[in-house]
Amino acid sequence: MSGKIYLLREGETLQPLSEQPYASEDLLQSLLARYPDLLAGDQIQTSDPRRWLLVSREVPIPDEDESAGRWSLDHLFLDQDAIPTLVEVKRSNDNRIRREVIGQMLDYAANAVVYWPVEMVRAKFEAASERDGEDPAELILALLQTEGNAGEIVEAFWAKVKTNLQAGRIRMVFVADEIPQELRRVIEFLNGQMDPAEVIGVEVRQFIGEGLKTLVPKVIGQTALAQQAKGTSQPSRRWDEATLLQELTTQHGPEAAKAAKDLVAWAARIFDRLWWGAGKQYGSVVPILQLGGYKWRFFYLSTDAQIYVYFQYLQDKPPFDAEEKRLQFLNKVNLIPGVRLPKEVITRYPTISLASLAKGEALERFQEAIEWAISEVRGHYSRNRSG
Repeated sequence: MSGKIYLLREGETLQPLSEQPYASEDLLQSLLARYPDLLAGDQIQTSDPRRWLLVSREVPIPDEDESAGRWSLDHLFLDQDAIPTLVEVKRSNDNRIRREVIGQMLDYAANAVVYWPVEMVRAKFEAASERDGEDPAELILALLQTEGNAGEIVEAFWAKVKTNLQAGRIRMVFVADEIPQELRRVIEFLNGQMDPAEVIGVEVRQFIGEGLKTLVPKVIGQTALAQQAKGTSQPSRRWDEATLLQELTTQHGPEAAKAAKDLVAWAARIFDRLWWGAGKQYGSVVPILQLGGYKWRFFYLSTDAQIYVYFQYLQDKPPFDAEEKRLQFLNKVNLIPGVRLPKEVITRYPTISLASLAKGEALERFQEAIEWAISEVRGHYSRNRSG
């Protein structure tokens, strides 16, 4: 391992950085956990770069039902298509990287798809997220780049993880500072033969010099033949007003599209910004209000011609953390002609059909309910500032 890269500083000074091995395997493991982008998702799939969600480090893998775990996987990640990604890290000076690591990873993969219940994977992720002070649902929404119905989206995501595990649709990744030629050949062979599973290597070379450190990842094993055989998943679709209205017109008729157009125009005036979804099948728009350190969301509109009201999202944010306040909001919503939502929905994401807002004064009553909720939030923060 002896290479250099050069940093061109201001003033045309050329700063050499020399390639150096990692001080320990744990250092490289820690870097991956902190910076998942080192897995080079843009190189794995250029048409739709992979994004990563760390489930946990040191994930136990059993070799029989009810087993506590015979092996321990270095890292388990999920990507935006809910594909479990098993990562093993070795330094190039570890002799096991040449042969033993292959059998080790295949053992892990073969037993994980059989003995990993998705409930265990989910529990590991949620426990790790909470230890780090993160909201597990928000992390999944960020991974998927969506701001829709959090409860339904999260459940659908974990259902997809389960389906992928059952189908053997997983990714095995060998990570090292340098992957030797014999391991490279095995990775390329396995990746070309295995379907739907994927096998790749990622070199993460380290260059250091004068207080600077540069990490350079490179994906190994994706031959043109393997990529052609496996194909690529369709990229997410970025929606906008025109495409959303066109989809509503096609699927639900001009009345629904007209109500949506009026609703979007009103929301653009009332809220700070509109966030457009990236769903492959369904389009959505979420009006967002920035206030008090929160991105406030009160509802979102989907191309399934439904409006989802964010009661569950609001229930842990003042002033709507008080049940009485959410009931007041519900009463305002129920003033919409034809809408009668039960009390139980104040902990859920109830829907209102777009068709119901296309009639008479219904859209105006909905807007009044949302504007009331916004005024309650603004009033809460105004009182806190003055106090």
